[in-house]
Amino acid sequence: MCGIVGYSGDKMATDIILDSLIRLEYRGYDSVGVAIVNHDIVVYKEKGQVSQLRDLVPSIDGYTGIGHTRWATCGVPSSENAHPFKSMDGRIALVHNGIIENYLDLRKELSAQGYEFSSQTDTEVLVHLVHRYMDGDLHMALRRALQDVRGTYAIAAVEFGSDRIVVARKENPLVIGVGMGENFIASDVTAILEHTSDVIYVMDGETAVISPEEIHLFSPEGQEIKREVNRITWTSEDAKKEGFEHFMLKEIFEQPKTVRDTLVCYLDGLEASDILPPVSPSSVTIVACGTSYHAGMVGKYAIEELANIPVTVELGSEFRYSSGTDNKPLVILITQSGETADTLAACREARRRGCHTLAVTNVLGSTITREADSVIMTKAGPEISVAATKTYTAQLVSLYLIALKLALNRGAIDEMGLRELKAQLRSLPTLIERVLDRADSLQDAVEVMSRAQHAFFIGRNINFPSMLEGALKLKEISYIHAEGYAAGELKHGPLALLDPDTPLVAACLRDHTYEKMISNVTEVAARGSPVLIVASDGDEQVHLLTDHVIFVPRCPPLLSPVPLAVLLQLLAYHVAKAKGMPIDKPRNLAKSVTVE
Repeated sequence: MCGIVGYSGDKMATDIILDSLIRLEYRGYDSVGVAIVNHDIVVYKEKGQVSQLRDLVPSIDGYTGIGHTRWATCGVPSSENAHPFKSMDGRIALVHNGIIENYLDLRKELSAQGYEFSSQTDTEVLVHLVHRYMDGDLHMALRRALQDVRGTYAIAAVEFGSDRIVVARKENPLVIGVGMGENFIASDVTAILEHTSDVIYVMDGETAVISPEEIHLFSPEGQEIKREVNRITWTSEDAKKEGFEHFMLKEIFEQPKTVRDTLVCYLDGLEASDILPPVSPSSVTIVACGTSYHAGMVGKYAIEELANIPVTVELGSEFRYSSGTDNKPLVILITQSGETADTLAACREARRRGCHTLAVTNVLGSTITREADSVIMTKAGPEISVAATKTYTAQLVSLYLIALKLALNRGAIDEMGLRELKAQLRSLPTLIERVLDRADSLQDAVEVMSRAQHAFFIGRNINFPSMLEGALKLKEISYIHAEGYAAGELKHGPLALLDPDTPLVAACLRDHTYEKMISNVTEVAARGSPVLIVASDGDEQVHLLTDHVIFVPRCPPLLSPVPLAVLLQLLAYHVAKAKGMPIDKPRNLAKSVTVE
């Protein structure tokens, strides 16, 4: 959730670090700080935004430094709790992402040895531990300190009189950017793409020492190792707004391309691909969190319909507490960042149980790509807005591809059916474009929704997860309390909350649940709640139920979650805009959730 950057080279470090921190703002944070190696180590930190810190930091003649954006998990947001932290003698500065689980015991022990603390954080324990073990070699001191630590971390430390940055990683992302006469570190490649597209991924348990001319990477046992340099194929320009008012809107409108790119990568070669083991599983478990969990629910319907395999969907945070099964299901793990802590824990538990793990992620080189048995990369490119849009539809497409591959492995689909479904999948970018072309038709719905404090979203069957996602999008960025329900569940409690001030959004698309949905909407309308119906093109019947109708293109019911999701993203965006909300950086939320 927090962000780390660092620079060691032949340029002034301050501006490079501050600019890199700005590129990490989408991850979410509440305080920021920098440490620059000068005649001593100069630290500036502040509660608030990078722009506020920039106004405070003078021009510092230093060529090595580290920076940090913090999201409070241990200690309230404040300048005292912001990173970096310095050792008592001022010779070491350190930043940290993650959680030190035994920090209270360590703090008590260090206090007894005379170390003084100025913050409430677990991170300050780390810098004092490193200082305790310092004997002329910062790298060795950090390695010794980490032997006392239980928890997760990405750490960067600098010392007075040196141009080296020492880093360590455990279950939190960290990359090294490779330059000419300069090198970088970051928790996300987005931060440093302005300067280099060549990166080395630091893996769990590893440490590294970075200077302007050299990069030394060490195994968990302390042996120096070599690793290939990876070239990032997208640029910093891809992460800019390109004339859109918000990143979220830009990313919504990128979905025809991202869906097309994901299909192009996998669809034609699906029969010969090895993304799944050749033996078809008897069951499938899908594990994910948040928006990815809703994608997994759509995947359940698709796999069961196409491959006739039973599927369960579990939250990443709950999977480890289940008792497991004897039949060792295929476990599909969905995570946009590839670093979601709960999903990574589920991946490790699934492998411990002997299951084949298949990851669906958007970030090449992320932890999940190295720990899962198989990987499908969504081709969504960088997603800056905290609220997921294009990565969600790319996940849906990936799950359709997995469902189709499972159906092929089981012989559950014939050649004609395969050709037909491939053609339908190829039509998805055009369907999305048709939804985007109608964005102006949402104005009436936006006016209704923006006046509300509470809202309900209902659907059935494969469109039920899309309504959960629609409710999540609305609450994430407009701060309107919204709940998604299976339409048949309204009568089991939620009807008590309906009134003329509580609108309901209903997916009444032309599929086998249509008549049931019409009955549910009729019941709601009788209670006086404003009803917004999402209907298939040409459906005039729904006008008898409400004046508020939004149409989406007709498509095969199996694929309807894709255009429906895009429409609900647009609705949430325009409602949030009408309310004047900070759309790309909603309060209290972070893009990559790397703590449990």
